[in-house]
Amino acid sequence: MQLPLQGIQVIEFCNVAAGPYCGMLLADMGAEVIKIENPQGGDTLRAWPPQSGGYSENFASLNRNKRSVTLDLKLPADLEHARRLIGGADALIENNRPGVMERLGLGYAAVHDLAPRLVYCSISAYGQSGPRSREGGFDLTLQAMSGIMSVTGEPDGPPVKCGVPLADFSAGLYAAFSTVCALREAAARGQGCHLDVSMLGATLGIAALQTSEYFGTGRDPVKLGSAHPRNAPYQAFRAGDTYFGMAAGNDALWQSVCKVVGREDLLADERYATPTLRARHQAELRDTLEGVFGTRPAAHWIERFREAGVPCAPINTYSQVLADPQVEHMQWVQPLQLPNGVRTRTFVSPVRLDGRTLPVRLPPPALGEHNAQVLQRAPREASA
Repeated sequence: MQLPLQGIQVIEFCNVAAGPYCGMLLADMGAEVIKIENPQGGDTLRAWPPQSGGYSENFASLNRNKRSVTLDLKLPADLEHARRLIGGADALIENNRPGVMERLGLGYAAVHDLAPRLVYCSISAYGQSGPRSREGGFDLTLQAMSGIMSVTGEPDGPPVKCGVPLADFSAGLYAAFSTVCALREAAARGQGCHLDVSMLGATLGIAALQTSEYFGTGRDPVKLGSAHPRNAPYQAFRAGDTYFGMAAGNDALWQSVCKVVGREDLLADERYATPTLRARHQAELRDTLEGVFGTRPAAHWIERFREAGVPCAPINTYSQVLADPQVEHMQWVQPLQLPNGVRTRTFVSPVRLDGRTLPVRLPPPALGEHNAQVLQRAPREASA
């Protein structure tokens, strides 16, 4: 398969999640990603459980299709190796605290003359400048700072973070998208640039509906559990045995809901005449609908709503969704052999290219696995 970023070389100076995720997205699309790691333990994600035969499956999930090179950047010889690799690269990704790469002599200004076409992407908690730029951050603290935790959970419950690390992975997505855009510009103009991607900015960027609600009303959005501030019925509902999700986001779907539950009389209720009014009275509406839903198991209602064309779904665990026939059809779960010989599985890129799932070209690397292969190469010229 000819991949879109084939021929592009990326040097990655990253740990844990946001940066490695960005690097993996680029690698999945064909870029050669060379991951620079400290010889003493490497990426700290390597130590995270679950460990299969001593190799972290968390690390494996974010570092396929990459090569690992170990360099101690405090040693002049290793620093020179890094500079040589950067000189031949098309892009560099780093997610250190602002100032760390500068102290190592590898900041954007220091390498710009060495590699004028280089796209240099810095991922950090708050950005490369400003009053919070020197503060560190993890996904939890950025979910707290960004407002995500203020709208997550039940209305009267304590602060809750989203179970998926949104701040890390939204920053990684923004970084990968921005890097590809900048590579196109570098190829056209012959000049690279410095991209500043912050976890705070990324999480605010994906909160467009919440920020616009504040700008439009002057009021802070609030926690609604699984409900929606502007649509109803649109949440998790309790059936006779368990919960299921159902989203009737417009008037036509609302009419279908009323027919399915045998309550066409609700269509004449002024409280439920529009999506806005249904959202305003959604607590009463939920109670009314759950009075009907409680008479049958969730599977019954999911089948009925699917037949009526109303979006609905079971509340899956990960074991359930990974075994779903749609996931199997898309070939998203693939076998993976770790460097220690352990065989496992992984969720690959969800993007399909011309109807085909993107391949795992390289398994996640052992620490320093590619030192000889990469460091003994002849100097490379950037392709941008």
